[in-house]
Amino acid sequence: MDFAFTEEQLELKRHARAWLSERYALDRDWDGAQDDRWAELAELGWLGVSVSEDEGGVGLGFVEEAILLEELGYALYPGPYLGTVGFALATLGPEDRAAVASGQTKWSAEVNGLVPWLGSVDRVVDMDGLAQDARGDELVSVDPSRPLGRLERTNGTPLPGHRDIPRARAAMAAEALGIAQRVLELGVQHAKTREQFGKPIGVYQAVSHQLADTYADVELARSLVYWAAWCVAEDDEQAPVAAAAAKSFAAEAAVAACERSIQVHGGTGFTWEHPLHRFYKRALWLEGFGSRPSELRLEVADAVLGVPVSV
Repeated sequence: MDFAFTEEQLELKRHARAWLSERYALDRDWDGAQDDRWAELAELGWLGVSVSEDEGGVGLGFVEEAILLEELGYALYPGPYLGTVGFALATLGPEDRAAVASGQTKWSAEVNGLVPWLGSVDRVVDMDGLAQDARGDELVSVDPSRPLGRLERTNGTPLPGHRDIPRARAAMAAEALGIAQRVLELGVQHAKTREQFGKPIGVYQAVSHQLADTYADVELARSLVYWAAWCVAEDDEQAPVAAAAAKSFAAEAAVAACERSIQVHGGTGFTWEHPLHRFYKRALWLEGFGSRPSELRLEVADAVLGVPVSV
């Protein structure tokens, strides 16, 4: 069996990388980081990747959405794509999916009493699977570009779909993979160009070993992420355990990658002017939102030992 990306998927990845790099460069004005370019995402078809063509979407699947989520993490995209496509889309009916694909609405979902992007979306899927207007109190988050909130509940409107926890976890894992890949590249670039005692610092084992460890983590995370994405796309029975494994490992890998890259950068890596701390905050957000890695590993252990995974 061929597990490689198709040429069309590779083209999607290349196009996403180029488009995002032009609009979300590392030297961008971070004070304007909330510019989500939602209408442009709709024009590109990114909001309706897995929405059927009859509903105004592209008619592809979750693997393609995972590719985009990886690239959005790589660019540290600030908008609610993850909340809309990763968290909420599976619960929506045809009209709501069409509205998402056309860029008319933004969604989020309540997880353990917290709602990401509460102040910048239109609707929220609450813990009971009901659609609520996005109203409530906003809270401070470790990642300023990804605020949280507590939902102000009404009676809510029933939704035809179900809360797809494996899909949400796989989506977060894909974004974490993009973060880990980006900070690895930043660390490698610095190790090649920064010199001490007349040599690039990358020749010293204290630096090169940290980058090698990150590379190994990134590649293992990539395998887990796209295993989970395939399982979600195919509605495979392994989706719950695959998504739990992917989110657990990829989120921790992203945090560790940021910490190692900051160390490789030395004093520069600890400054507010360098973007590394922003990737670190996003990685910490992904690690902590929903079930934490230790909890997810318990689910994986249960599956390995033959105990049904309950999500």
